[in-house]
Order: sequence, then C-alpha cells, then structure tokens
Amino acid sequence: MKGPQRDTDLRLAAVRRAMRKQSLGRFLVTSREHVRYLSNFSGSSGWLIIGPRERLLLTDFRYRDQAGEEAPHWSLHLAQAGLPAAVGELATAWDHRRVGYESAHLTVRDFQLLAESDGGSPPPVEWIPTERLVEGIALIKDEGEIGAIAAAAAIADLVYAEVVSLIRPGVTEREIAVEIECRTRRRGGEGTAFPPIVASGLRAALPHAGPTDRRIAEGDMVIIDMGVVVRGYRSDLTRTVAVGSASERLREIYRIVAEAQAAAVDMVHPGIDGVELDAVARRIITEHGYGEAFGHNLGHGVGLRVHEGPSLSWRSTDVLAPGMVVTIEPGIYLPGWGGVRIEDLVVVTRHGRHVLSTAPKDLQVV
Repeated sequence: MKGPQRDTDLRLAAVRRAMRKQSLGRFLVTSREHVRYLSNFSGSSGWLIIGPRERLLLTDFRYRDQAGEEAPHWSLHLAQAGLPAAVGELATAWDHRRVGYESAHLTVRDFQLLAESDGGSPPPVEWIPTERLVEGIALIKDEGEIGAIAAAAAIADLVYAEVVSLIRPGVTEREIAVEIECRTRRRGGEGTAFPPIVASGLRAALPHAGPTDRRIAEGDMVIIDMGVVVRGYRSDLTRTVAVGSASERLREIYRIVAEAQAAAVDMVHPGIDGVELDAVARRIITEHGYGEAFGHNLGHGVGLRVHEGPSLSWRSTDVLAPGMVVTIEPGIYLPGWGGVRIEDLVVVTRHGRHVLSTAPKDLQVV
C-alpha cells in the first residue's frame, strides 16, 4: 500500500509476531485509530480480528461500501446486532481460544458483552488483555506517515500565520478558535487535530484552557495551541504572542522558555531517552527559578493520535529512534499572571532531527 500508511502486510506481520510471543490465537483490535492504521478503514464503527491467516473487518451496513473501497484486502463481516455480538458469532468456530484484546481501548460494557456472546460452546474464549501491542509497532513512522504529518504541520503553520494577524483588543478567544477551525478546512485539512486552545491574559496560566468569550485586552499574552489532520495524521503547534506591548516580565519568561525549547530540540537524536531529553529543558527552567511552574511533560509522540508514544518526561522509559515524531513543548505557568508555551513538531532522523514547525518563535507583539 502506498501513501500515508505502511504496507498493510508489513504491519500485520509485526502484529502476528507480537501475537506469537504472547501465544495468542487471535487478536481483537477495537481502537478506531488502530483499525485505520492496520486496515486503512476510516469509518467510525469497526473492529478487526487478526488470526494467523485471517484478516477480518467487522462493521455495519452504513460502512459496507466504504469498507470495500478502503480495505479491499480485508474480509468483510457485517455486524447485524452490534460488534460484540458479531465477535461472539465468529468465536464459536475458533479452535484456538486464547484471544487478545486492547485493554486500553475496550470499554467494560463491550467486554461484558463479548464474554456473554461467545456462543457458550466449551471451552469458552480466554480473553487476554494486551498493552501497547499496536502502539509499539506504530511508534516508528514510515515515509508516507511522516509525509502526512508534515503536510498537517505545514497547514498549521499557514493557519497560525493567518489567525495571529486577527488577534487584537476586543476579539474573543472563541472567535480566534473558530477562525482556526474554519481556516484549517479552507487550507485543505480534514479538521483540527483537537479543539484549539486559545488562552489569554490570566487564563494563559491554564495549560489546556478551552477558549471562552473573554475579550482579549491590551497587554495580554495569548497562547495558541492548535493542530491539523491530514489523511488521518495529526500535527501539534503552540506559540505565545503579546498583544499591543510586552512587559519586561513577559519578555524574561518568554526568553527562558525559548532557551529551554531550543536546547531540547537541539538534543533530539536517536538513542536519547525521554527522561534525559525532558531534563535538558527542565534544568534550564529550574535554574531560572521556575521549575515548579513547568508541571507537564516536555513532549509526546504524534501520529494518528495527537498524544501517543513515545513519552518525553521525567517518568519515561522510551528511547528515541529514527522515524519517531515528537513534540517539544516546555512552558511556564504562573497563577495570577499568565503563562508561556512554545511547541515544535520534530521528526527523529538517522543522524539527528528535522523540525517540521516553521511558525516564527521570536516573541511576536501583535
């Protein structure tokens, strides 16, 4: 398969190797993103069953034709009474009863329905919870995937340049967020990667503040955190701007965050682990006296999800490798004052890094 996803056969081979290591006869994929990753099916209702020789896509009548077009190499099974019931119908014929499922992506209710609907024929299915089986394979992006993420990042840069010019006293945070969403589609994106964050003034101290009807004022700082979807893959970009003028304190804190962000970006290379990379930025912020004001991770992986592995944090066990795509996004947040965050999207290459984000990182006063 060409395009934004690796060849399905290669991905299935990797899944089957993981299945053999865990002595699984079959593997049930319920994550919507993983269904797309493995089959190319993008419908909102679909599960996969993977066996040693079978590749089965379960969906319903609404997506019959779409499934045939997007996943022509998968056998299609239409679920008449819901996806769990369809799995139960099929399970009556399975000889190997150890079946893995994605423990992080299956609801308790759906698991109960699976357990109740496996036909009752002895022996019952032994449902084996798995963790990060597909996630571990998807950590490394191929050229098509990186191309889709790069296209999403390029649109984000263009949209950011357009909306930052609209920021002025009297405009609301929500109005800026709406412009991000509309202009993303006008520029060719499938949509935003997540609801845009537009946080102004004191609200900039909230790392994940949703936009409100607050009117932006002279002297405010404004954090814009946005992303775009292209062919299912996502981007992530954050910039902080000043409105009308920038106080000395804002300039000082911005300089510290920019220094920490640049140092961490420069240290991205194969073999560095998430703890070490997080420490590069955290050390700089701490040395300036703001360590407690940087309370979140340095970054995370990006792909079909906007938050996926690897993790870049003081708790991380991940090691960077070529083909990973990560964010580098340190910040300082001070209740009663505001905050600053700067975020780039970075591809780990064989010899270092390639930064996808191109939006200006000097403090902009708009």
